[in-house]
Amino acid sequence: MAKEIERKFLVVNESYKLSASRIDDLKQGYISLQKESTVRIRIKNDSAFLTIKGMTMGMTRDEWEYAIPVDAAEEMLSKIACGRIIDKTRYIVPYGNHTWEIDEFHGYHEGLVVAEIELKAEDESFPLPPFIGKEVTGDAAYYNSTLAGN
Repeated sequence: MAKEIERKFLVVNESYKLSASRIDDLKQGYISLQKESTVRIRIKNDSAFLTIKGMTMGMTRDEWEYAIPVDAAEEMLSKIACGRIIDKTRYIVPYGNHTWEIDEFHGYHEGLVVAEIELKAEDESFPLPPFIGKEVTGDAAYYNSTLAGN
């Protein structure tokens, strides 16, 4: 089991696109949207994953992730995913000693752009890139599981 320590921010401009080291296409849905845990199916480019996440405590939660066949992921998304399927483009942006993931949402949540940074400790300091706006860490409205359910 891994621990995920993550902070999340809204994005105020597109300067991240100039610094992106990689761009991924993601499609994901949930087969469980419980408050205590979520179960997600994600297709990222030509790979797929089943991810189970525990409840967030502060900025930290337990996480288990397993590679699965893409055809199985596509079938699960089409047959058993609850709520909306999330379609987004992820930009991987190195900044300072960290890597930021910037998600541009498409479809129902078109126009929403959120940046995430994973940390080693909740009190770890880091510089903010110029594209970072308001922090929304802990705001359930910006959880992917909430976006899929709404």
